[in-house]
Amino acid sequence: MGILDNFEKGLERAVNGAFAKTFRSGLQPVEISAALKRELDTKAAVVSRDRILVPNSFRVLLAPADHQRMTTIGPTLIDDLTQIVQQHAAQQGFQFAGGISIDLVESPSLTTGVMQIESANVQQNVSWMPVVDIAGTRHPLTRSRTVIGRGSDADITVDDTGTSRKHVEILWDGTRAEARDLGSTNGSQLNGQSFSRAALEPDSVIQIGRTSIVFRIVPQSGSRAGRPGGSAAPASSRPPQSDPGGFWR
Repeated sequence: MGILDNFEKGLERAVNGAFAKTFRSGLQPVEISAALKRELDTKAAVVSRDRILVPNSFRVLLAPADHQRMTTIGPTLIDDLTQIVQQHAAQQGFQFAGGISIDLVESPSLTTGVMQIESANVQQNVSWMPVVDIAGTRHPLTRSRTVIGRGSDADITVDDTGTSRKHVEILWDGTRAEARDLGSTNGSQLNGQSFSRAALEPDSVIQIGRTSIVFRIVPQSGSRAGRPGGSAAPASSRPPQSDPGGFWR
């Protein structure tokens, strides 16, 4: 890090501190996303003519009050921040050394409203896990077939009298997903449209009774080498996509 980098970091901390003392309402998620994008721009390194490498591992240091507020939002916040980082990198032509990881870390030394970003290039093996978010709880889909309904014999039980005992199932083959209504009394909707069988894209919303089920595919990263700035073969940071014309036929 050069003298100019140190100066800019110091200026940023001073400005953040001044605002934190004036406005004590705490950080907002949009401020974290803006800081992550700045971190990408600041740390971008030109490796070759066609490759600009940026960090893929981030630690967001937050004051205790801010950390508590952010973590109560749940895993959706990390998903949204990851998507914002991916989109910004794509727009700028940046590349990652591995899958993106973002951790919110409590730092008692920070004042409410102040945050710090630590980042590194980490070579990783990335696998993708399907999950569903229901009423603020995340359920990993660890089987090829997962049944959701109000019955105790369902794989995921929902407390909703408007759903059938076995209402809907989600099928996953490791790459693609499909949702099927299991002959429920009140039917099911996918992104606002009634369905009996349909391919599932990431961030699709299934509605059964009064219950919303958000289907996501999230990265599960395993670090292999954590040398910032080291050369690493790019790993895909894109989730697999559903293909209704392939596996499910």
